[in-house]
Amino acid sequence: MLRLTWVQPEDLIGHELRQAALDGREPSAIAARWKAAGGTEAPLHAGASTKPASRYLRLLAKDLLDELADLPSRLADTEPTDLARIKSLCPDWPTPVIPLDLRAVVPLGAARAGGTLPAPVSAPTPHSAPTQAGLEAAWLGRAVGCLLGKPVEKLPLEAIRALAQSTGNWPLNTYFTAHGVPEDLLSQHPWNRRSATTSLAENIDGMPEDDDLNYPLLNLLLLQRHGRHFTTTDAAELWLTELPAGRTFTAERIAYRNLLLGLEPPHTARHRNPFREWIGALIRADVHGWTNPGEPAAAAEQAHRDATLTHTANGVYAAMFTAAAIAQAVTAAHDVHACLRTGLAVVPPRSRLARAVRHAIRLAEKHADFDTVVDELHATHAPTHHWVHAVPNTALIAAALTHADGDFTGSICRAVSGGWDTDSNGATAGSIAALLTGDPLALPDRWTTPLKNRLATSVGDFNGIGFDALAHLTLREASRP
Repeated sequence: MLRLTWVQPEDLIGHELRQAALDGREPSAIAARWKAAGGTEAPLHAGASTKPASRYLRLLAKDLLDELADLPSRLADTEPTDLARIKSLCPDWPTPVIPLDLRAVVPLGAARAGGTLPAPVSAPTPHSAPTQAGLEAAWLGRAVGCLLGKPVEKLPLEAIRALAQSTGNWPLNTYFTAHGVPEDLLSQHPWNRRSATTSLAENIDGMPEDDDLNYPLLNLLLLQRHGRHFTTTDAAELWLTELPAGRTFTAERIAYRNLLLGLEPPHTARHRNPFREWIGALIRADVHGWTNPGEPAAAAEQAHRDATLTHTANGVYAAMFTAAAIAQAVTAAHDVHACLRTGLAVVPPRSRLARAVRHAIRLAEKHADFDTVVDELHATHAPTHHWVHAVPNTALIAAALTHADGDFTGSICRAVSGGWDTDSNGATAGSIAALLTGDPLALPDRWTTPLKNRLATSVGDFNGIGFDALAHLTLREASRP
């Protein structure tokens, strides 16, 4: 029997009950009704339960999802989704810079003009241009970090540590391998089944397909077709024509379903969507930062239009935070700490995401041992958050970048070794850290050579494309007025 993942009402209700408790609604009475009717908890790791629910339970789940959506939230005033309200809550919202016609500054493929550094974010002065080399490093860094995390996605923290330690790769310093791992350990903690054949050191042959790379490709298409002033509806229409439904997960799959039901953005993000604060919008944010060099405010606003197709509140903030931090990193003129501060400037300071990121940065600054940082983050967030939720994962990314001081290898290895959504966290940390190097040659060969300058994807005509070609296309979009 076909069991569709991430859309069955009886599987969604458990996630929505948890989400309601997180975002300030009181779900206990509805939870009691669901339990009394024989309803089960949400699947721990999978997108669907092993057995289908009865027709009665499925209908009840639909009704309860709608009742949960109508509950008032005590966090509504401090965690809005509307952009104007978000900006009104951010006292340090970056002042837009005076844009230059980048086509007149940097021809495609040319090196960055040296000698000028952007002024602080608050000063409205012309920004520096990105370089093709820097953007190639960013694409590679995103791919490498994703690839590092793919074999251990969904595994618990203790399993990641044990697998790496068993091969002498701890603290993590290179790709995972199955060579030398005891059979009993692999039996207890098998690699991610979809990634083991393409993402262990012994079988990497180019960059395999992953949603963490598919979404940046989609957003590159979005900019090519609609420019930087695209609408959320433009993004929705692009998804329906270019994104296979089977390549979507969690909030993206719910929004895709909602589009097919005839709903329009931003209602697509809210209707029976318990994943609207998970990590999906964050992993789509890189292109918005890459194409707004030195303009974190514009990057955040662009990310907001994209994110609100599928996400609300902290799910949107995670994308805006990432886009703004990347926009600050594109010119390689700032250290990672300045980039993270810029990211926080576009997030409502009393939101759960802002508090989690600030806490993570403090931990990273306090403890020399990153395992201690990770243990404290897990103690704080794991009891209440799903492993794909944006709040703990964004916090871990910030902690990894801070603790590694922006070093590429240190950043991706810390992000992946911290668990949770390992491939997504490695990808974002890798993108930012690689950007700061400004050059793909600055990335160690052991990371980049196995990728063979080749990316597999089901998006558009990009299958088999090289990272140098992607950098060229991205620079073209960054250079458009």
